[in-house]
Amino acid sequence: MAFTDLPLFQAIKSKMQWHQTRQGVLAENIAHADTPGYEARDVIEYSFEDHLARQSGDLSTATTRAGHIAVSMSGAGGVRTSERDTFEITPDGNSVTLEEQMMKITENQMNYQAATTLYTKGLGFIRTALSKTA
Repeated sequence: MAFTDLPLFQAIKSKMQWHQTRQGVLAENIAHADTPGYEARDVIEYSFEDHLARQSGDLSTATTRAGHIAVSMSGAGGVRTSERDTFEITPDGNSVTLEEQMMKITENQMNYQAATTLYTKGLGFIRTALSKTA
């Protein structure tokens, strides 16, 4: 089993993928800032609890005797987006506010960088622990 297959690293990778998806959705909002009637979208907030519920992990019981029932657990997941109402309506009838979208992009980028730092530091801790025992 690779170190990156540990549940902690899987959760951080999932969070980074969520940030990548959100970046794309926010970029689409900005691209449609002048499109009449366009509704701004955002990705539903990421939660580690949802990640654990979706995690397939290939969990299955060991059938060591003929009478045992084989059971496996798998989850299905995906990224869901939601349209949201805003209080400000622009003159062309869409709900994209460039300032709001740019603030979300900046926040998303900072959180993505924090996740990548956690991932890198976690790998560094494992490397340090292995080098001390070897």
